[in-house]
Amino acid sequence: MSTALPLQAAHLSKAYQGHPALRDVSLSLMPGERVALLGPNGAGKSTLMQLLTGLFVPDSGEIQILGHDLRTSAPRALAHLGVVFQQPALDLDLSVQANLRFHTDLHGLPRALADARIEEGLSQLGLMEQLLKPCRALSGGNRRKIELVRALLHRPAVLLMDEATVGLDPASRVQLLQAVEDLQREHGVATLWATHLVEEVERADRVVVLHKGVMRHEGRVASLLADTGQATVQEAFLSLTRA
Repeated sequence: MSTALPLQAAHLSKAYQGHPALRDVSLSLMPGERVALLGPNGAGKSTLMQLLTGLFVPDSGEIQILGHDLRTSAPRALAHLGVVFQQPALDLDLSVQANLRFHTDLHGLPRALADARIEEGLSQLGLMEQLLKPCRALSGGNRRKIELVRALLHRPAVLLMDEATVGLDPASRVQLLQAVEDLQREHGVATLWATHLVEEVERADRVVVLHKGVMRHEGRVASLLADTGQATVQEAFLSLTRA
Protein backbone atom coordinates (compact mmCIF):
# COMPACT_ATOMS: atom_id res chain seq x y z
CA MET A 1 0.00 0.00 0.00
CA SER A 2 1.06 3.58 -0.60
CA THR A 3 2.51 5.34 2.43
CA ALA A 4 1.46 8.82 1.25
CA LEU A 5 -2.18 8.76 2.34
CA PRO A 6 -3.44 9.82 5.79
CA LEU A 7 -5.42 6.58 6.07
CA GLN A 8 -5.40 3.43 3.99
CA ALA A 9 -7.16 0.24 5.03
CA ALA A 10 -7.12 -2.84 2.80
CA HIS A 11 -9.30 -5.97 2.84
CA LEU A 12 -10.41 -5.71 6.46
CA SER A 13 -12.46 -8.59 7.86
CA LYS A 14 -13.60 -9.25 11.42
CA ALA A 15 -15.87 -11.89 12.96
CA TYR A 16 -17.15 -12.35 16.51
CA GLN A 17 -17.78 -15.94 17.62
CA GLY A 18 -18.01 -17.00 13.99
CA HIS A 19 -20.43 -14.24 12.97
CA PRO A 20 -18.93 -11.86 10.34
CA ALA A 21 -19.10 -8.21 11.37
CA LEU A 22 -16.94 -6.85 8.55
CA ARG A 23 -16.11 -8.52 5.26
CA ASP A 24 -13.29 -7.45 2.93
CA VAL A 25 -13.66 -3.70 3.43
CA SER A 26 -11.10 -1.37 1.88
CA LEU A 27 -11.03 2.37 2.48
CA SER A 28 -8.66 5.29 1.97
CA LEU A 29 -8.69 8.99 2.86
CA MET A 30 -7.00 11.82 0.99
CA PRO A 31 -5.54 14.85 2.82
CA GLY A 32 -8.29 17.29 3.76
CA GLU A 33 -11.03 14.95 2.54
CA ARG A 34 -14.29 14.41 4.41
CA VAL A 35 -15.80 10.95 3.95
CA ALA A 36 -19.16 9.95 5.41
CA LEU A 37 -19.52 6.34 6.55
CA LEU A 38 -23.25 5.69 6.31
CA GLY A 39 -24.98 2.57 7.52
CA PRO A 40 -27.93 1.38 9.60
CA ASN A 41 -27.45 0.08 13.13
CA GLY A 42 -25.53 -3.20 12.98
CA ALA A 43 -23.94 -2.39 9.62
CA GLY A 44 -20.38 -2.75 10.92
CA LYS A 45 -19.56 0.94 11.36
CA SER A 46 -18.53 0.57 15.00
CA THR A 47 -16.46 -2.51 14.20
CA LEU A 48 -14.63 -0.61 11.47
CA MET A 49 -13.97 2.28 13.85
CA GLN A 50 -12.70 -0.10 16.51
CA LEU A 51 -10.26 -1.59 14.02
CA LEU A 52 -9.10 1.83 12.79
CA THR A 53 -8.44 3.02 16.36
CA GLY A 54 -6.54 -0.12 17.30
CA LEU A 55 -9.07 -1.21 19.93
CA PHE A 56 -9.44 -4.52 18.07
CA VAL A 57 -7.24 -6.34 15.58
CA PRO A 58 -8.69 -7.41 12.22
CA ASP A 59 -8.84 -11.10 11.40
CA SER A 60 -7.34 -10.17 8.04
CA GLY A 61 -6.27 -7.04 6.22
CA GLU A 62 -4.03 -4.15 7.17
CA ILE A 63 -4.31 -0.51 8.22
CA GLN A 64 -1.81 2.27 7.68
CA ILE A 65 -2.01 5.78 9.11
CA LEU A 66 0.34 8.19 7.36
CA GLY A 67 2.35 5.16 6.26
CA HIS A 68 2.68 3.56 9.70
CA ASP A 69 1.25 0.05 10.01
CA LEU A 70 -1.22 -0.13 12.87
CA ARG A 71 -0.38 -3.76 13.60
CA THR A 72 3.40 -3.41 13.78
CA SER A 73 3.91 0.29 14.62
CA ALA A 74 0.84 1.16 16.66
CA PRO A 75 2.32 4.06 18.70
CA ARG A 76 3.54 5.85 15.57
CA ALA A 77 0.30 5.21 13.72
CA LEU A 78 -1.97 6.30 16.58
CA ALA A 79 0.07 9.47 17.11
CA HIS A 80 -1.43 10.74 13.84
CA LEU A 81 -5.01 9.86 14.76
CA GLY A 82 -7.68 11.96 16.47
CA VAL A 83 -10.97 10.43 17.63
CA VAL A 84 -14.34 11.64 18.87
CA PHE A 85 -16.00 8.51 20.21
CA GLN A 86 -19.69 7.68 20.17
CA GLN A 87 -19.72 7.53 23.97
CA PRO A 88 -18.75 10.77 25.77
CA ALA A 89 -15.17 10.59 26.99
CA LEU A 90 -14.67 13.67 29.15
CA ASP A 91 -14.07 13.65 32.90
CA LEU A 92 -17.12 15.70 33.86
CA ASP A 93 -15.71 16.67 37.26
CA LEU A 94 -12.58 18.22 35.77
CA SER A 95 -12.46 21.60 34.10
CA VAL A 96 -12.30 22.01 30.36
CA GLN A 97 -8.68 23.09 30.73
CA ALA A 98 -7.76 20.05 32.83
CA ASN A 99 -9.37 17.66 30.33
CA LEU A 100 -7.52 19.23 27.43
CA ARG A 101 -4.19 19.46 29.25
CA PHE A 102 -4.43 15.77 30.13
CA HIS A 103 -4.65 14.99 26.39
CA THR A 104 -1.69 17.21 25.49
CA ASP A 105 0.36 15.67 28.30
CA LEU A 106 -0.33 12.20 26.88
CA HIS A 107 1.06 13.37 23.55
CA GLY A 108 4.09 15.02 25.12
CA LEU A 109 3.30 18.60 24.09
CA PRO A 110 5.21 21.26 26.04
CA ARG A 111 2.86 23.19 28.32
CA ALA A 112 3.28 26.54 26.53
CA LEU A 113 2.49 24.98 23.15
CA ALA A 114 -0.36 22.98 24.63
CA ASP A 115 -1.99 26.04 26.20
CA ALA A 116 -1.61 28.00 22.97
CA ARG A 117 -3.36 25.26 21.02
CA ILE A 118 -6.07 24.92 23.66
CA GLU A 119 -6.75 28.66 23.46
CA GLU A 120 -6.76 28.56 19.66
CA GLY A 121 -9.15 25.60 19.50
CA LEU A 122 -11.59 26.96 22.07
CA SER A 123 -11.53 30.43 20.53
CA GLN A 124 -12.36 29.04 17.09
CA LEU A 125 -15.51 27.48 18.51
CA GLY A 126 -16.42 30.41 20.76
CA LEU A 127 -15.76 28.41 23.94
CA MET A 128 -12.81 30.21 25.52
CA GLU A 129 -15.02 31.51 28.35
CA GLN A 130 -15.68 27.88 29.32
CA LEU A 131 -11.98 27.16 29.97
CA LEU A 132 -12.15 26.91 33.76
CA LYS A 133 -15.67 25.52 34.05
CA PRO A 134 -16.22 21.86 34.95
CA CYS A 135 -17.34 19.88 31.91
CA ARG A 136 -20.44 18.84 33.84
CA ALA A 137 -21.68 22.44 33.56
CA LEU A 138 -21.59 22.39 29.74
CA SER A 139 -24.42 21.48 27.39
CA GLY A 140 -24.22 18.23 25.44
CA GLY A 141 -23.39 20.11 22.26
CA ASN A 142 -20.57 22.07 23.90
CA ARG A 143 -19.13 18.92 25.45
CA ARG A 144 -18.95 17.42 21.96
CA LYS A 145 -17.18 20.55 20.73
CA ILE A 146 -14.66 20.22 23.57
CA GLU A 147 -14.04 16.62 22.50
CA LEU A 148 -13.49 17.87 18.93
CA VAL A 149 -10.98 20.46 20.13
CA ARG A 150 -9.22 17.77 22.16
CA ALA A 151 -9.03 15.37 19.21
CA LEU A 152 -7.16 17.97 17.13
CA LEU A 153 -4.73 19.33 19.75
CA HIS A 154 -1.88 17.05 18.65
CA ARG A 155 -2.50 17.95 14.98
CA PRO A 156 -3.49 14.50 13.67
CA ALA A 157 -3.56 13.63 9.99
CA VAL A 158 -6.82 11.70 10.43
CA LEU A 159 -9.94 12.51 12.44
CA LEU A 160 -12.46 9.77 13.18
CA MET A 161 -15.97 10.83 14.22
CA ASP A 162 -17.86 7.78 15.50
CA GLU A 163 -21.59 8.65 15.55
CA ALA A 164 -20.53 11.86 17.30
CA THR A 165 -23.94 13.56 17.07
CA VAL A 166 -25.89 10.81 18.85
CA GLY A 167 -28.09 12.38 21.50
CA LEU A 168 -27.66 15.95 20.26
CA ASP A 169 -30.56 18.18 19.33
CA PRO A 170 -30.78 19.29 15.66
CA ALA A 171 -29.25 22.73 16.30
CA SER A 172 -26.27 21.26 18.19
CA ARG A 173 -25.81 18.67 15.43
CA VAL A 174 -25.62 21.37 12.76
CA GLN A 175 -23.18 23.39 14.89
CA LEU A 176 -20.89 20.38 15.34
CA LEU A 177 -20.95 19.58 11.63
CA GLN A 178 -20.01 23.17 10.84
CA ALA A 179 -17.28 23.15 13.48
CA VAL A 180 -15.73 20.05 11.92
CA GLU A 181 -15.84 21.66 8.49
CA ASP A 182 -14.19 24.84 9.76
CA LEU A 183 -11.44 23.04 11.67
CA GLN A 184 -10.86 20.64 8.81
CA ARG A 185 -10.39 23.56 6.43
CA GLU A 186 -8.03 25.20 8.92
CA HIS A 187 -5.82 22.14 9.54
CA GLY A 188 -6.31 20.02 6.41
CA VAL A 189 -7.15 16.90 8.39
CA ALA A 190 -8.78 13.94 6.64
CA THR A 191 -12.08 13.03 8.32
CA LEU A 192 -14.12 9.83 8.44
CA TRP A 193 -17.58 10.50 9.87
CA ALA A 194 -19.63 7.43 10.82
CA THR A 195 -23.36 8.05 10.96
CA HIS A 196 -26.76 6.54 10.32
CA LEU A 197 -28.30 9.97 9.62
CA VAL A 198 -28.53 10.66 5.90
CA GLU A 199 -28.68 14.43 6.39
CA GLU A 200 -25.11 14.35 7.71
CA VAL A 201 -23.61 13.02 4.48
CA GLU A 202 -24.78 15.49 1.87
CA ARG A 203 -21.81 17.85 2.32
CA ALA A 204 -19.23 15.07 2.36
CA ASP A 205 -16.66 14.71 -0.41
CA ARG A 206 -17.42 10.99 -0.61
CA VAL A 207 -19.88 8.62 0.97
CA VAL A 208 -19.33 4.97 1.87
CA VAL A 209 -22.45 2.88 2.46
CA LEU A 210 -21.92 -0.12 4.73
CA HIS A 211 -24.55 -2.81 5.21
CA LYS A 212 -24.22 -6.13 7.04
CA GLY A 213 -20.45 -5.74 7.10
CA VAL A 214 -20.14 -5.26 3.35
CA MET A 215 -19.35 -2.05 1.47
CA ARG A 216 -22.34 -1.43 -0.79
CA HIS A 217 -21.24 1.88 -2.32
CA GLU A 218 -18.20 4.17 -2.37
CA GLY A 219 -18.08 7.47 -4.24
CA ARG A 220 -19.47 10.99 -4.39
CA VAL A 221 -23.03 11.71 -3.37
CA ALA A 222 -23.93 12.42 -7.01
CA SER A 223 -22.71 8.97 -8.04
CA LEU A 224 -24.69 7.40 -5.18
CA LEU A 225 -27.86 8.92 -6.62
CA ALA A 226 -26.93 8.04 -10.20
CA ASP A 227 -25.96 4.45 -9.42
CA THR A 228 -29.15 3.75 -7.49
CA GLY A 229 -31.45 5.77 -9.73
CA GLN A 230 -32.86 7.60 -6.71
CA ALA A 231 -33.64 11.28 -6.22
CA THR A 232 -32.47 11.69 -2.63
CA VAL A 233 -29.71 10.34 -0.40
CA GLN A 234 -32.31 8.81 1.90
CA GLU A 235 -33.98 6.91 -0.95
CA ALA A 236 -30.61 5.77 -2.25
CA PHE A 237 -29.56 4.64 1.22
CA LEU A 238 -32.79 2.69 1.71
CA SER A 239 -32.47 1.02 -1.69
CA LEU A 240 -28.98 -0.24 -0.78
CA THR A 241 -29.84 -1.42 2.73
CA ARG A 242 -33.34 -2.77 2.25
CA ALA A 243 -33.72 -6.33 3.49
